Amino acid sequence: MERWVLLRKGADFEAISKKFHISPRLASLIRNRDVIGDEAIDQYLNGTIAELYDGMQMKGMPQAVEILTEKIRDREKIRVIGDYDCDGINATYILLEGLEKLGAKVDSDIPDRIKDGYGLNQHLIDRAHEDGIDTIITCDNGIAAAKEIEYGKALGMTIIVTDHHEVPYKENEAGRRYILPPADAVVDPRQEGCEYPFKGLCGAAVAYKLVEALCEANGQDVADLDYLLENVAIATVADVMDLTEENRILVKQGLEMLKRTSNLGLRALIQCIGLEGIKIQAYHIGFILAPCLNASGKLDTAKRALALLRAKTEREADMLAGDLKALNESRRDMTDRVVDEAMAKVEQTDIRGDKVLVIYLPDCHESLAGLVAGRVRENYYRPVFVLTDSEDGVKGSGRSIESYSMYEELTGCGDLLTKFGGHPMAAGLSLDKENVEKFKRRLNDQCTLSEEELTEKVVIDMELPFAAITEHFIEELEYMEPFGKGNTKPVFAARGVVMQHVKIIGKNKNVAKATAIDAAGNRMEAICFHDAQEFAERCERNNGKMSITFYPGINEFRGERQIQIVITHYR
Repeated sequence: MERWVLLRKGADFEAISKKFHISPRLASLIRNRDVIGDEAIDQYLNGTIAELYDGMQMKGMPQAVEILTEKIRDREKIRVIGDYDCDGINATYILLEGLEKLGAKVDSDIPDRIKDGYGLNQHLIDRAHEDGIDTIITCDNGIAAAKEIEYGKALGMTIIVTDHHEVPYKENEAGRRYILPPADAVVDPRQEGCEYPFKGLCGAAVAYKLVEALCEANGQDVADLDYLLENVAIATVADVMDLTEENRILVKQGLEMLKRTSNLGLRALIQCIGLEGIKIQAYHIGFILAPCLNASGKLDTAKRALALLRAKTEREADMLAGDLKALNESRRDMTDRVVDEAMAKVEQTDIRGDKVLVIYLPDCHESLAGLVAGRVRENYYRPVFVLTDSEDGVKGSGRSIESYSMYEELTGCGDLLTKFGGHPMAAGLSLDKENVEKFKRRLNDQCTLSEEELTEKVVIDMELPFAAITEHFIEELEYMEPFGKGNTKPVFAARGVVMQHVKIIGKNKNVAKATAIDAAGNRMEAICFHDAQEFAERCERNNGKMSITFYPGINEFRGERQIQIVITHYR
């Protein structure tokens, strides 16, 4: 059973309303997102790229810029080594574009998920060395590759790490000892002693900051790189970073640029997946566009998605976009089948009672583990790890809930793992098969989650009478976009709502439509995409009366505009 919680954060909403020319209701919604003070509110509503922080504030950035300036001048061969997910692909693209603009001799490599595994490894370093590469730059990886970087340094290579993941650490009596890789420069805003004001950048954003700083240091116009903000936006949303402060500006600007993108590959993909002519929002990136880019790294090679971003002709772009769409459809079908298998395992075995679900599916394609973990987490509201057999033991991915830091909990199991890394909300790991059961037991033994923390919380921004839902109010809500993690779509509630004329619609009969009447007798068209059949049955059982949470919008159909609410939860 969900817990419904009404936020009650206070401020002088009338004063904020007058100062920023917004309604008191919008002022309250912004306060609920912990945006406090005139400066923060102004940046939230009106922030531009002029307010982004200077990348040279990042620890390691001056050294990286100095080294790369010298390497470019001396025409040394540079290789960018990225990661196979959407963030890593876009980070690789950004570094290639930026370095090429400065005249660098640069190419790239992206590990194969199955053959190479995550991040920098000895095989990739050997390949670079054989190709006569002088300098490696990592992006979206490298912070946990101390051993591999030591190996590369022993071969005489220069190595620069750009990353955004947590820095590995070991606990001792004195506290935490952080372990930085022995690279020539390490640029990661999460490292100790980094004074960069915002720590929540994705890997592509860190890469963008590097090419921006390089351009400035070499007298180039940084505005020439603005088009790369669309790639930063895609990566930030795809990697589920908080859409607050600097990320909010980056995504807002990037979405604007995506509307008129000159990138042939992105244009072809947008057309191929049916987003042409639509106002592309963070939602479309997270659930439609980014999964196509990610599918290449999951089922084929991420180099195909990079080739799409680098496509030089419309024909090449169209062909690659079609390939990625087909790969994503195949990935979706495979995921659905494995999710069913995972759910059956939870229901039919003793792990159903565990606080942390560790699901071992030996035959699951290892690239699907994270997707499956995410879907199982949605169903049970538990931290979930999905493990599967790989060429060298067992690999897995985890997806977490707000009150459980996955990376910290894995650190407590470090002696059982051969490799791990990630964030509080998501992580990847490798271990020997004989440690699977021990790993499951250890995670659950050290888990301190309470029953309350394991109950999904529906946070309601405010009760909203239907009379207050006007076109002007709906337009005003757009000031809050882009929505996503850290800046969630507002949740409104109404009690004692009566549902009438309920019917199931849609090609797959998975949408419920009704007329909602609030306690004051105001009517509103309502639609429910979640468990439509269950919703219709619930309406019948209770004479149509229920409490609901919802979000208002405009439904445009055949030239007619009608206000409607989308029901998100009900009881």
